[in-house]
Formats: sequence, structure tokens, C-alpha cells
Amino acid sequence: MKPTDNSFKVNNDVKIAALLVASIASFFTPFMGTSVNIALPTIGLDLGADAIVLNWITNGFLLAAAIFAVPFGRLSDIHGMKKIFTYGIIIFTVASLFCALSPSSLILIASRIMQGIGSAMIFVTGLAIITSVYPPQHRGKAIGINVAAVYVGLSLGPVIGGLMTQYLGWRSLFLLMIPFGVLMVGVVFWKLHDEWAASRGEKFDFIGSVIYSIMLLLVMYGFSSLPKIDGWIMLIMGGIGFLAFIKWELRTKNPVFNIRLFKNTAFTFSSMAALINYSATFAVSLLLSYYLQYIKGFEPHAAGLILVFQPILMAITAPIAGRMSDRFDARIIATAGMATVTIALFTLTFLNVNTPITDIIIGLVVLGLGFGLFSSPNTNVIMGSVERKFYGVASATVSTMRLIGQTMSIGIATLVFALFIGRVQLTPSQYPALLESIQLCFVIFTILCFVGIFVSWYRGNSKGYQEKNGQ
Repeated sequence: MKPTDNSFKVNNDVKIAALLVASIASFFTPFMGTSVNIALPTIGLDLGADAIVLNWITNGFLLAAAIFAVPFGRLSDIHGMKKIFTYGIIIFTVASLFCALSPSSLILIASRIMQGIGSAMIFVTGLAIITSVYPPQHRGKAIGINVAAVYVGLSLGPVIGGLMTQYLGWRSLFLLMIPFGVLMVGVVFWKLHDEWAASRGEKFDFIGSVIYSIMLLLVMYGFSSLPKIDGWIMLIMGGIGFLAFIKWELRTKNPVFNIRLFKNTAFTFSSMAALINYSATFAVSLLLSYYLQYIKGFEPHAAGLILVFQPILMAITAPIAGRMSDRFDARIIATAGMATVTIALFTLTFLNVNTPITDIIIGLVVLGLGFGLFSSPNTNVIMGSVERKFYGVASATVSTMRLIGQTMSIGIATLVFALFIGRVQLTPSQYPALLESIQLCFVIFTILCFVGIFVSWYRGNSKGYQEKNGQ
């Protein structure tokens, strides 16, 4: 199919540069996440943080990224994707320096929140820029490469993160980001001279953004505060805020998030499938990091070498699945991936003190295969099911579903830890409770992903959405 407008007649050098900087950024944000997960036990010892505080080093980052993704997605449509992307890299890089210099767990959490804001700006624009410069018949391949960069970051995070934590200290993880941040900004100014702003001149919905941010903060923080009464109160207030947000967005002329996009079955159920998938999978590396280091007694670098099997399979499978989604029904590919993930999570529910490492590696391989099959086709459907002027919002939706799902995944783990372990530092006396917590988390994640199989399938035939939208 030929593109129906001139918007895709972009110089190949620009396409390559856009894919390069977006993929480098997509590499480093998950790299930072998985490497920090490996370093959490070491950070806990160094800063004297308990298990709940350690989880907030991850959760604070994810919560900030989720809150700011949609507003920055809309701002990128109005003021330009390149501009927001560049500012995001700068903020992420500066925040990395603050993380490296943090003298306490509270300052580290605050710096990670700042990183999350920069990450939101990067994620919502990187994917939208790729979608803007690549025509539909090549978009799945480009998205697959970008997704693969995410998985390569996930792959190298545990290995390099484990080695750096053990031999250079956990602060070196954050210092590593600084030269690469400078490099990315240089490439943007060198090669990306055009700006992408399909909604230039429209007003920014500030009130809707505030309602959205407060609503999401209440829901996510309330969820992580369960089972305390404060958690339930915040969840109820968040639900009220959600209704207020929908009412406002339906009334305003230029909404920060076009609620009417959810009339699109493909967009709605693909977004729901992404939310479920990330809710059921993101905490796996965190849980297995605890299991391998606390229960099995592995050093950080050894635990990282084991965890690397999952993202390696993701990185291999994602580009292939993305290319396949350009030619075949993405629903079949993505749903098969969701089913494969469910099987892998089910096998991990049987973890115990004597579980062979080979069983864990097999489970991670199957999990990586399933996630790679699911992610690229699902993202291609979401981006291909909307008009060009909504690319920023659609990209923000992809990021928001991922980030909310990741936050919920860590939130589920935090809730289970709070019920079984409490706010204490993890010592050998808590290891039996830790193992029970990990097992219960995998049971919950298996059930979630099983439901996700049906959500993924219900979206309908996903082949040809770009043609239907005249893209």
C-alpha cells in the first residue's frame, strides 16, 4: 500500500536518526530499571532501607512516569515531539546525576521521581516520532526494532547492573547514563531538524491535565497503600476523580486525552491487553531478583546472568513479531504471545527453596518468547488505529498503559509483602515469608494474564487498520 499523503516522504537519514535516538532512549530507561532492581538489596544495606521503601525506589519512578505521560503526549502534539523528547533526555540525565549523589533513600526516591518525569517525555515522543516518519507498510518493523531496544536494555540491565553493583557500587549505574544522555541530545540537534506537531496552535487542556494527574496519583498511591484505610480512601477519591476527568474531557474543545478514541474497539482492547500484560509481568524480575539473592544466595552478577534469559528472547522475538504484524492479523500473534506468557507465569508459581535453576531459566525463556510475540503487534495495532493528529496521545496511551501496569505490578508485590512480611529489613528469619509472598504474586499474575488472553482476542481482526484510517 502506498502512503496517501506526503507526510511519510522523509529523508532516509532522518528516519535512521529518529529510530536511532528513540531506540537508544528506549534502551536506557528499561536498562536503568532492571539494573536498579538488581541493585536494590545492595542499596537497602547501604542506605538502611526496608523492603517497602526499596519497592518505592522503583514505584516512585513508575508513578511519576505514568502521571506525566498523557499531559506530555498532548504537549508534544501541540508544541512538537522533538522539543519534548529533547527536554526529556536532559531531565532524565540530570536526574541520573542526582540519583548517583543521593545520601539517603528519600532523596534517591525523589531523584527517581524526577527520572520518571523525564522518562515520560521520552517514551511518549519516541514512539510517536517513529510512527510519524515511517509509512504504515514499514512501521511494524521500525516499532519492532524500537521494542527490541527496550528488551536489549532489559537484557543487559541485570548483567551489567549486577557486575557494576558488585565491583563499582550501585551509584555507578546512574553515572553511566550521563555521557549517553549528552550523546543523544547531540544527535537530535545534528540530524533531526524537522519538528512534528500535528495539533500546533491548539490550546493545552491544563485543567484536564491536573484532574488526570491527581486522579492517577490517588489511584496508584492508594493501591500501593492497601490494606490500610488510607489506601481505600484514596482509591475511592481516585474513582471520583476518574469520573470527573471523563466528564471534563467530553466537554472541553481540546482535551488532553480524547476519550472518544475508546470508541475504537482495536484501540480500547489493545490498550487493555497492554495494561494487563504489564501488570502481570513487570514485577517478575524484581521477585526473582529477591528469590535468587535472598533464598538461593546468589551474588548480584550471578542473579543478573540468570535473569537475562527473558529479555534476550524478547529482543529476538519482538522485531520478528513486529514485521509479521505488518503482513498478518496482529490479534492472532499478540494473543498467542499472551497465552505463552500465562503458561510461563504458571510454571513460576511452583518456586520453592529446592527449585533447580534450569527450571527457572526455562520459565524465563518461555516468558520472554511470549512477551516478544505480544508487545510489537499490540503496539502496532494501537498506533495504526488512530489518525495522525492523535499519534502523541496514542503513544502516551501505550506508555501510560505500560507504566500503570508496571506500577500495579510493583503495587501488587508491595501489598503482598506488606501483608506477609511487614516494614522490616529482610533477614534470614523473614525468608520463608518472602518465599510465600513471591509464590502468591505469581499466582495473581497468572490469573491476570489468563484474563488478558480473552481481552487480546476480543479486539477483532487487527489486519488493515492503517488502510481503514487512510494512513
